[in-house]
Amino acid sequence: MSGTLEGRVAIVTGAGRGLGRAHALYLAAQGAQVLVNDLGGDVHGEGADPTPAQRVVAEIAARGGRAAVSGHDVSDWEQARLMVAQAADTFGRLDVLVNNAGILRDRTLANMTEAEWDGVIRVHLKGHAAPTAHALAYWRDRSKGGHDVKASVIHTTSVAAFAGSLGQANYSAAKAAVLALSRVVSLEANRYGVRSNAVSPSARTRITTGIEDGGPVPEGFDEMDPANVSPLIGWLAERDCPADAQIFHVSGGRIIVLSMPPIVHEVKTEGRWTRDALAREISGRLLKPLSLEAYLGRPPIFTSRR
Repeated sequence: MSGTLEGRVAIVTGAGRGLGRAHALYLAAQGAQVLVNDLGGDVHGEGADPTPAQRVVAEIAARGGRAAVSGHDVSDWEQARLMVAQAADTFGRLDVLVNNAGILRDRTLANMTEAEWDGVIRVHLKGHAAPTAHALAYWRDRSKGGHDVKASVIHTTSVAAFAGSLGQANYSAAKAAVLALSRVVSLEANRYGVRSNAVSPSARTRITTGIEDGGPVPEGFDEMDPANVSPLIGWLAERDCPADAQIFHVSGGRIIVLSMPPIVHEVKTEGRWTRDALAREISGRLLKPLSLEAYLGRPPIFTSRR
């Protein structure tokens, strides 16, 4: 295989199904060598099964590409280190990290258990931070050793980080934290030749539908096909891609470039605010929260929340 990623080595986490699988296949089709990471658990993060990752590696090999299986738990600091080491040892280097692994444990916050909160935060946030920390250490050392590092970290966020999602306080909070993480990675690692960007995908997967295979596929152009997101991932993974510290939303054929929250209104007073002055000045400037449906431009496809 040859293409825009020829000679690049990528890790894709959560690559056994859905978005991760689509990304791994696309990166490989563009010439990248791919470490296909997937613990193989269910949508709630229970269990382990190497089969999904093995199938993706077999697909890549059948198309003439090169890939290897990783069954590491990305939310475990030491296993994340071993995953990064496996990529470098197997393929001789590492250039791209796509943080994609995720689970759901949905429930309204008043009914949510500590385990449901912790599990989602662990996979979505620590599962981004741990692989990134070890990849950054690898690239820092290579940069200091005189190598010309042109690396890319791609984080997976969600519109839930901006608009919230009923029954997903844990998921929404984790995805908002991923935005901050992506920005900090850019600030800290740009000097080592590392870029960091976040992508919010709209896609039909077992997480968004609650169905193992993602559910039925419509005729014609499928706006919710996970593969629609992968070309952007591939571009961000390129050696000379200019994008850094950006936030993108992808839905079908639409890509939106987003910003961190801008200043919308500002009011000032001399000295400290009084309650009455504050209420008078702020009340007329309050913003109406944007619904998830308004943000997406369509009804969300998430399953019902408990």
